[in-house]
Amino acid sequence: MRKILFTLLALVSFTALAQESPVEWKSKVKDNGNGGYTIVLTAEIEDGWHIYDATHQFTPTAITFTLPEGVTLEGETRALSTAKPVQDEFFGSYGEYEKRAIFEQNVKLEGAGAVLTAAVSYQACKEGSCLSPIDEKIEIQVGDVTAAEQAPVVEQAAAEQAPVAEVKAVKDAAGSGNLWAMILEAIIWGLAALVTPCVFPMIPMTVSFFMKGSGSPTKGRINAALYGFFIVLLYTLPIAAIIVITRLVGGGAVTADIFQWLATHWIPNIIFFIVFMVFAASFFGAFDITLPSWLVNKSDENSEKGGIAGIFFMALTLVLVSFSCTGPIIGSVLIKSTAGEFWNPIVTMLAFSITFALPFTIFAFFPSVLKKLPKSGGWLNSVKVVLGFVEVALGFKFLSVADQVYHWGILDREVYLAIWIVVFTLLGFYLLGKIRFAHDSEMKHLTVTRLALAVAVFSFVVYLIPGMWGAPLEKLSGYLPPQATLDFDLTPNKGVVAQPSASTQDVKYGDVLHLPHGLQGFFDLEQAEQYAAKVDKPIFIDFTGHGCVNCREMEARVWSDPAVLEILSNEYVICALYTDDKMTLPQSEWVTTENGTVLKSLGKVNAHYALTRFGVNAQPYYVLQGKNEKVLVEPRGYNLDAAQFVEFLRKGVEEYKK
Repeated sequence: MRKILFTLLALVSFTALAQESPVEWKSKVKDNGNGGYTIVLTAEIEDGWHIYDATHQFTPTAITFTLPEGVTLEGETRALSTAKPVQDEFFGSYGEYEKRAIFEQNVKLEGAGAVLTAAVSYQACKEGSCLSPIDEKIEIQVGDVTAAEQAPVVEQAAAEQAPVAEVKAVKDAAGSGNLWAMILEAIIWGLAALVTPCVFPMIPMTVSFFMKGSGSPTKGRINAALYGFFIVLLYTLPIAAIIVITRLVGGGAVTADIFQWLATHWIPNIIFFIVFMVFAASFFGAFDITLPSWLVNKSDENSEKGGIAGIFFMALTLVLVSFSCTGPIIGSVLIKSTAGEFWNPIVTMLAFSITFALPFTIFAFFPSVLKKLPKSGGWLNSVKVVLGFVEVALGFKFLSVADQVYHWGILDREVYLAIWIVVFTLLGFYLLGKIRFAHDSEMKHLTVTRLALAVAVFSFVVYLIPGMWGAPLEKLSGYLPPQATLDFDLTPNKGVVAQPSASTQDVKYGDVLHLPHGLQGFFDLEQAEQYAAKVDKPIFIDFTGHGCVNCREMEARVWSDPAVLEILSNEYVICALYTDDKMTLPQSEWVTTENGTVLKSLGKVNAHYALTRFGVNAQPYYVLQGKNEKVLVEPRGYNLDAAQFVEFLRKGVEEYKK
């Protein structure tokens, strides 16, 4: 609970995100003679602010040096300033530097001079607010750089390296099935939005206005079509504009990084969780989410102008007025779609808006159908309440992602299932009329529709219950925490023959990372390669992620196939590389990219390897690797055909034995 409270309080602290850094870094170099130099880095900190020392659990001040040829480090970086000791219930013991922090590092130079780079990572905070973690790069000259530049260049023969096979990247490794699932979900949400109290009564009113106020049925249909077109634009263009601008300014990689951050970092996931809970409370009737009245009134005034502009502002007025019902739904669609490739938000919002706008046009072309629509009534509020229960259940997915990525251990599989069982049981009782909310009408009798829905909901609850004791629940695998987090799994591992790897040597990160179905393997490629050479087997590299829905689906529905399990267990050395894990690596394992960025977490290092080696940043992505890093067959992405996966694995074994 302390961790949950901390995350909620931390959200409030990020009020200074747009500020410039209150810390100024300066450098100077001392010549110690005989090629020895001491680099001194000084952080000048504004009054009231502080940065953390190296003992802080989450955001320590860290300095990493990128060295050119001829420069070596001597010893570790030393802090000359004394940090103010702090004892915190959550973080434990750590120190804070105030006003000034001084660090020094000894280096040895062979040659006249060189330029090296110090990458400084830190977080500046003051009482009540913190900046997001900051990375700065400082160029430092040691010796006579001018003389070094004028010295003749001596060519050296490059060391002979083992040949690396050229890899053909799989387009959309996440799989098109994921996008189609999102589109279908967006259509369902669009239909749900239509039957909310804010929207449903406006359909016959709006269509009637166009048919009677346009002068002729043909003109009325054209105006209604324009009305629907503008609704689609108003919902789709804003998110599309944000994505396009981001891509133009920073490139596709920046856009992908943003969505990767949204999908895996604890800050957006906790925010999304809270937003879903607020949306659910709104649907339950606790309060209404509304836009400022002046904005709605201004749009309504402009809608009276007539012509195309008038129709546009009528559409805008509908979007604004219906926001209290559609806002939570739009938020749900966008938040879920940001977990995929950057096109997903545009496509899913397009699907949602077309579904939402289509009835206004269809009923204008076929006005007689309007008579068949049910009348408004208390059933509309019941739709909102049902959506509220769904929002609660879906919201916990984001808390689960943060929990898995950061290994908090607060939302294991059985806890997650228990919450879902309770939520959907309450929904079933609500449908039967046993629970009523403030805005619900009195239910005098139970309709067949509500009874059918209640039967479906209680059947779903019965389906969930065996999952508490280890049932795989394959249909929900993408939404549930991994089965390895289950404390009391009573199901045997069917058809699994464990590899001997875990018993013969310690597996890096094996204390927090696990493979599904009782499989044994590695989570570090170098360690997997060493073991594969020892046992003479190819490596099955699984680029995966804690927040990857498709990865869980593949594991539950494809890896569980007995033939797949047998081949993976007996013919391959498995190596799962998590691309979103936030575990901080030892400094010796940090990776510096071509542009000088220092990658410190396990996930960033693995994601960088996947992008630079194979040209992909989507998961799941499966690579079969032989000796000398040779890729045995074309890598494979998301595909639920177990037979094809078996063939993929067998071809890899055949190529390895050639």
